[in-house]
Amino acid sequence: MKKALIIGAAGFVGSYLIDHIQKNCVWSIVVTKMPQEIIKKQGIEICDLNILDKEAVAALLDEMRPDYIFHLAAQSSVAVSWKNPGLTVDVNIKGSLNVLDAVRALDYRPRVLLIGSGEEYGHVHPDEIPVNEDNVLRPGNIYAATKACQNMIGKIYAQAYGMDVMMVRAFNHVGPNQTPVFVVADFCRQAAEIEKGMREPVIRVGNLSAKRDFSDVRDVVRAYTALMEHGAAGESYNVGSGHAVAIQDILDMILNYSKAKIEVEVDQSRLRPVDVPVIEADISKLCECTGWKREISLEQTIEETLDYWRKELT
Repeated sequence: MKKALIIGAAGFVGSYLIDHIQKNCVWSIVVTKMPQEIIKKQGIEICDLNILDKEAVAALLDEMRPDYIFHLAAQSSVAVSWKNPGLTVDVNIKGSLNVLDAVRALDYRPRVLLIGSGEEYGHVHPDEIPVNEDNVLRPGNIYAATKACQNMIGKIYAQAYGMDVMMVRAFNHVGPNQTPVFVVADFCRQAAEIEKGMREPVIRVGNLSAKRDFSDVRDVVRAYTALMEHGAAGESYNVGSGHAVAIQDILDMILNYSKAKIEVEVDQSRLRPVDVPVIEADISKLCECTGWKREISLEQTIEETLDYWRKELT
């Protein structure tokens, strides 16, 4: 039986990735988390790990000897990256290097999937939409810059050391249980709070004109496992829907599904210093390599996310 190691499994994506592997893959699962984090899952081995501790990363890989490594651990908020660039660089670059160096020291070659972001493309020109994996990277924020760096290092390690490393550029993924620092979860939580009379009937928003490529997290983790089985070493793969949607349209869907009459107000503190107008993925490379296709509509995701917050707030 193959063994999958998920580094940084306590977050939003990790939870869904565990569920997907348990239901659809005949793999044993080892996961890591930070000591203060909690993972409530049965049938998996759970280890505490700080990816900034190089020796601890090496010791864990040496002991567990996984076949597949999903590297999810990251500081993944753009907003936090503006406020704390040093932490973002440490976790997203040094942490990834610690994992790659530990893999390199092993006497066998596990497959490694490094999770990057569609944000790496940054300031995409109108004639570059939809953006493919060979596009120039012009990161527009610190988070994006660290993920672009991780991608470059992953490719170099694959080429220089013959390592089986693949890189993903995941575009915006959303769904129930996502932390409300991200836009869809934030809006859905605000709407659910208004429905329950917990706040005034006003949703506070940032830039609504930005267009982003949104996918359901359950579709995203299916792409990750498909790439782990079929992806090529040293290659990068976009994971997204292939369709950009304005934040305004997301908000309109939420207002439409909401049971309350809600007003919208721009909150200056939610506006980012640099915001890229349109990001849309060309996902043909992923689809051709794995046969993956989207299964869950954005409308379904939003409805289920709103329902999640209604239950969470009771």
